[in-house]
Order: sequence, then C-alpha cells, then structure tokens
Amino acid sequence: MSESGPEGTTTEKSQAPELRRFLTPKLLLLFIVGDILGTGVYALTGDVAAEVGGAAWLPFILAFVIATMTAFSYLELVTKYPQAAGAALYTHKAFGIHFLTFLVAFTVMSSGITSASTASRLVARSVDQGFGLSLGATGILLVALAFILLLALVNLRGVAQGVLTNVVLTTIELTGLLLVILVGLWAMTQGDADFSRVVAFDTPEDKNVFLAVTTATSLAFFAMVGFEDAVNMAEETKDPIRTFPRIMLTGLSITGVIYVLVSITAVALVPIGELGASETPLLTVVERGAPDVPIDKIYPFITMFAVANTALINMLMASRLIYGMAKQRVLPPALAHVGARRQTPWVAILFTTAIACGLITYVFSASDDAITTLGGTTALLLLGVFTIVNIAVLVLRRDHVDENHFVTPTAVPIVGGAASLYLVTPLSGRPTEQYEVAGLLLAVGVVLWAITWVVNRAVYGAKTYVKDPSELD
Repeated sequence: MSESGPEGTTTEKSQAPELRRFLTPKLLLLFIVGDILGTGVYALTGDVAAEVGGAAWLPFILAFVIATMTAFSYLELVTKYPQAAGAALYTHKAFGIHFLTFLVAFTVMSSGITSASTASRLVARSVDQGFGLSLGATGILLVALAFILLLALVNLRGVAQGVLTNVVLTTIELTGLLLVILVGLWAMTQGDADFSRVVAFDTPEDKNVFLAVTTATSLAFFAMVGFEDAVNMAEETKDPIRTFPRIMLTGLSITGVIYVLVSITAVALVPIGELGASETPLLTVVERGAPDVPIDKIYPFITMFAVANTALINMLMASRLIYGMAKQRVLPPALAHVGARRQTPWVAILFTTAIACGLITYVFSASDDAITTLGGTTALLLLGVFTIVNIAVLVLRRDHVDENHFVTPTAVPIVGGAASLYLVTPLSGRPTEQYEVAGLLLAVGVVLWAITWVVNRAVYGAKTYVKDPSELD
C-alpha cells in the first residue's frame, strides 16, 4: 500500500522493515539493571570516596534520588509517546526547534558513546591485569578499539542477540557486585572491617563539605545513568505503555540498594587514600577483604564482562537513537535503513562505531585519567539532557493523547530539573576537562547539523523537517 510522503514522494509501508518487538518485561528489567550497573560503580567508587571520604554512600544516594525524579518524567513521556528516539523525540514535540532537537539527539548519542568508551578502557585494563600482559598504552588502546568493533558485530546480528548477551553479562555483573558485598560481610565477621570510616567526611583541602558532596554526586551520577537508554528501545518492547513504569522503577531500586551496599563495603575495608588511587577499586576491596582466597585471580575477568555489558547496551542505544532521529529527518534518512534479513539499523550501527573509535583514540592520547574524564563527561552530557526532559514533560502537558499513560506529580520534574541543572554548572565542582571534551563533541554536532540541513534542503526543499513523526510513518 502506497501513501503520499513529503513533497509528493511515496513510501511503501508494506515493504519497509520494522523493528522487532522482542523485549519482554523480564528482558527489559535485565536491560535496565545491566545498563545501570557496570562501569560507574566498578571504575569510579574510589574517585567518589576521594572526594567525600568514608561517606561515599551519600553521593550515590543523592544521584539515585535525582535519577529517580528524572525517571518519572521519562515514564510519562515514554508511555505517552512509545517510540524510539527518546529525549530527542520529546524535545522535538515540546519545542519544535530543529537545531535544539538535533543537539539533544547528538548529546544523548555522545553520552552513550563516551560511556562505552569508558567501558572499553576498563575492559582493556582488565584484559591486561587478568592475563598479566603488561600491554602498555598502545596495547591498551588497540584492545579497547578491538572491543568496540566486537560490540558492533554483536549489534549487527540483532537486538535479540544483543539483549540475550545482556542477560549473560548482567548475571556476571551482579555476581561481581554481590561478591564484593559478601566479602565485606566475611571481613566484618573476622574483625577486618572499620565501619567508623563510613560516617567520616574527609574532603580535599580546597573544598568544603557541600562542594565536595556535589562534586562527588556529579561523578556518582555516571553510575546511575542507563535507565534513559531503555526508552530508545520502546519500539522493540512488548506493550511498552504498561511495561515501562513498573520495570524502570524496579530496576532503579535494585541498583540503588546494591550501590549503597558496595560503597559502604569499599570504604569499610580499604583506606580512602588507597581506594581513591586504584584504577580498579573493587578489585582492591576484594583483595583486602579476602586475602587468603584467590578471588583476585578471577575478579579482573568479572570486571571485564561487567563493563562490557554497559558498553554493549550503550552502543545498542546510540544506534537506535540515530535510527529514530533519521526516521524524522533530523539526521540523513540513510541512517534509518533497516536490513531486511537481520532487521537491524546497520547503517546507524556502523556510524556510531566509527565515532566511538575516533573518541577513544583522541581521549586516550589527550588525557592522563581517561576513565574519570570520559565517565564525568557522560554524566555532564546526560544531566544537560535531563534538564531539558524535565522541562519538556511540563510543556507537553498541553498535548493530549487518546491513550492512557503514566502521569508524574508536577513537583517532581521541577525539582529534578533544577537539581540536574545545578550539577551541570561549574558550581558543582566539576573539573574543566569534562567541559572541554563535551564542548568538542557538541562542536562536532554543530558541524553535522549544518551538513544535515544542507542535505535535507537539497532533497526535500523548504520542508526540511516535520514536527509530528507520524507524518513519516
């Protein structure tokens, strides 16, 4: 059946491949839990503790509260508009400013890629430690790039393979964190844990307690992101309107409890200075809590698989986001091409993989602390997007839809938006390197937007964009 398309063109709806609705509630829960757990807690627990001392659990709780408030806004929007593209789609509907829509889309995509790049560094370090290779900087870079290419192959095979791989990796991920908690309980029975450190603030000399807590919270927020990735999988979820609210809130609650227990265990077992100096803080915790048990021999591999899971889900998200925005002509339509055999957006997958490889190469060569820089940049980018999403949910209250959907209390997006905006600003104590990396990525986004505008103008004429994505169905 043919229908009229933009500027007199036609589209063949019956022949256009659609995304497969594969995600059940259980798989969606594993997707969310697996995406939130991972790189953040495995890599940055020591950095958070270095800012606030033994009260490392407090920034994780604050990050959890802010993330949950923003999750309520996402729930209203994803049940109201159960389509791929997430925050960019909501921005497009709320404000209708084409440049802002593109910038939000590019920012979210960039956050997924910076997160996956952070994970690739940890995977490479874990490979190095686990096999005792002593690879050096160049070897670490090559392993990280090879890992990103491996993720692309999994992604190209389809969301079914990607999500089923996520089930396995999430199980390993949870095992690694539960192992840390169990080691803490064992050490406590042996009298080796010092829980007096858990309530002690030990802040840097140049920061007061409030600034140290906000700095640590802005970093800990990287450990809480991931729930927003799920909304980009809406077109591949069974019955998303009913499924998303209970599954997203359940996933956030599970991860919040685990993070608090892990952070308490870490500071009780390892002195703050040693914990903050470690590139693999949870491995240090396991070594200190169970020195006579050879857990440290397998823990690098657990870490490797755990952060690999985060990277896989982020690359899945980034490619689906590009696909969704290309369907709306905010990006070139070629990026929305779906393979007839695998039913995956293969052009978008190759595009996001190329950007990830470039980013990894640049940051690894330009930064001495690539993990903290990339992780903090991920949080910075997403906090900016969360600010806009919290505003958009209020603006879109004027857009009434026929379907019943989740409605969040009005105060929640107001408080969540204000808190997110504060953590974006330098007032939160965020390092300047993160602004530099984010600024570079956004500058690339502006250049791509200009190219997209020229291409769309040439193909479609004056009607470059449409506000209602249904016009392109």
